[in-house]
Amino acid sequence: MAITRRGALRASLIGGVGAAVATAAPASAWAVPTPSPSPRDAASALRLLKEGNRRWKRIASQHPNEGAARRAEMALGQNPFAVVLGCADSRVAPELVFDRGLGDLFTIRSAGQVLDSSVLGSISYAAEHLAVPLIVVLGHASCGAVGAAVEAHRTGQIPHGHVGYLVEQILPVVDATPDDGGDFVDACVRANAEHITGLLRQDADLRDLVDTGRLDIVPARYDLETSAVSWL
Repeated sequence: MAITRRGALRASLIGGVGAAVATAAPASAWAVPTPSPSPRDAASALRLLKEGNRRWKRIASQHPNEGAARRAEMALGQNPFAVVLGCADSRVAPELVFDRGLGDLFTIRSAGQVLDSSVLGSISYAAEHLAVPLIVVLGHASCGAVGAAVEAHRTGQIPHGHVGYLVEQILPVVDATPDDGGDFVDACVRANAEHITGLLRQDADLRDLVDTGRLDIVPARYDLETSAVSWL
């Protein structure tokens, strides 16, 4: 059987050549970033997210908190400084978008940021037991779940099965959003993030934390073309 170049490379790495190459690499190439402190107030947490997104946008990510020391630290417990409720879309990974590392973000993802008991339970755990001071509801441009709800709004046809459940959760937001002839899907993306933020602020498990200033919840939108997060 013929051996492909990729197969030969893989075999050589398994055989130890890769280890020799790694050993010969300059020490600077394997430098471990110093773990960054974890803020315990919403304003500081938001500042770190904004700084990280600016780095991501400039293609200048620093990849903090990914080294051996951080991995050992996280084996003993977690102390995230923000919850990010984002879409399941593969193009919107919060740790990349905000240039954060291991243990920084408590990430929950569902298509269209749709809330259900599992999502709410995860958020409540982070807020109550991990004392996370900030929740970000992160919508994004060209959201397929919101787009499907817009299509249902226009045609009156709701998809079958589990996708239909997602559409039904988003559809009331779409129905209530004015269609002024602009980018209606994007207007609904923004409205959906703001709507979910409002629901979370009034949630029975979270309301007291919000009212006493121990927790802030903010909506945001990620632009796929510019890589920038806008805060709504």
